[in-house]
Amino acid sequence: MTLALLTMVLVILVGMLLGLPIGLAMWMSGAAYLAVKGQDMALVIEQVGQGLYNSYVLLAVPLFVFAANLMNAGTVSERIFDFCRLLVGRMRGGLAQVDILVSVVFSGMSGSALADAAGPGLVTIRQMLKKPEYSPGFAGAVVVASATLGPMIPPSIPMVIYALVSGTSVGALFLGGVVPGVLMTLLMMMTVHVIATRRGMPRDEPVPRREWWGIAWRGAAPLSLPVVLLGGIYSGVFTPTEAAAVAALHALVLSACVFKALSLRAFWGVVIESARASAVITIILAGSFMLQYAFTAEGVPQALAIWVEQQQLQPVAFLFMVNALFLVLGCFLDVSVLLLVFVPMLLPAVGLLGIDPVHFGVLVVLNMMIGLIHPPFGMLLFVTKALTGIPIMAMVREGWLFLVMLLTLLVAMTLFPSIVLWLPMQMGYGAG
Repeated sequence: MTLALLTMVLVILVGMLLGLPIGLAMWMSGAAYLAVKGQDMALVIEQVGQGLYNSYVLLAVPLFVFAANLMNAGTVSERIFDFCRLLVGRMRGGLAQVDILVSVVFSGMSGSALADAAGPGLVTIRQMLKKPEYSPGFAGAVVVASATLGPMIPPSIPMVIYALVSGTSVGALFLGGVVPGVLMTLLMMMTVHVIATRRGMPRDEPVPRREWWGIAWRGAAPLSLPVVLLGGIYSGVFTPTEAAAVAALHALVLSACVFKALSLRAFWGVVIESARASAVITIILAGSFMLQYAFTAEGVPQALAIWVEQQQLQPVAFLFMVNALFLVLGCFLDVSVLLLVFVPMLLPAVGLLGIDPVHFGVLVVLNMMIGLIHPPFGMLLFVTKALTGIPIMAMVREGWLFLVMLLTLLVAMTLFPSIVLWLPMQMGYGAG
């Protein structure tokens, strides 16, 4: 390791230990690298400019953020909750089952785990806490676990970012997440059923038949968004990036015009919050481009690929090493940092071993979703605690079975790539 690279690593570590925003720490480390190398600081602007303004795919990220915030500000979450309650509320542990199905529906609109937890997740937690059979820890654990469905079922913000750094087809990645997302849903519902049966949790009260049509009608408009998005993408009507703009417009029309639940004041609040969240992501992106420049200049990705070749690692062994690495790093680092800093270093080795980039991308996203719910620093745990006041350790104690289920699925996806690749291949991925 050269002095410049060592300086860069030390600066970012010190910045993180001091509690600096990760994006600022990345910028400082990039500047320190250039200073030690004696290179022109204007390279910072050049690298950031080329990275940010040459990427059409990147536009999808703030647009999906905006769409998710619009839906959370309107009555979309409540409408989806009522509709899903009608479908699965009568199952054992009904409200927990409702939360999982709500997450499936909402994931087809937002692509964000945090938006899922902060929107529909908060609605279902409030409903569960009204009943003594649902402990606060269990309610929080179900919401935290089901929120991981957001980036797995298309559309997905992390998959868009992965496509940015890897050059992989966004559409193929979205398709690759469908089967794992369905399996996650079924496994979560089975887990809830086992826990609910063991504890004697109640079924939800039946919805009177006279209310069925009204609830279905109220839920029809929000449910149209995933159909429009995915139908438009895979029919070729618009690209995934354009789909993000369609999602934002659709959410705005629903919330403001159809539901009339978005005042001008609330809309301005959505704009400010979306701009803030997008700015945070952009600062991290900008810092990551500097780190990528430094790692590439120092030959780190190539050196890693050579090491993998020398060790004669098999693809499965390499993937298990990557799983272990991301499961550890995911407990401490933001999803964007993992995607933008560590994934580019691994891509040459992925290509050398002949690992399909779609398979690798979906595995990486699932790894990071597990990191969001894994102690000690799982972001979804902290978000849910901030919104509800439920202690983190209570959610951890109640959520270990969900964590085991996700780890089991991760192992299966690692050993059997067809779980990820079957649907993309059915739709023409890899043909020719």
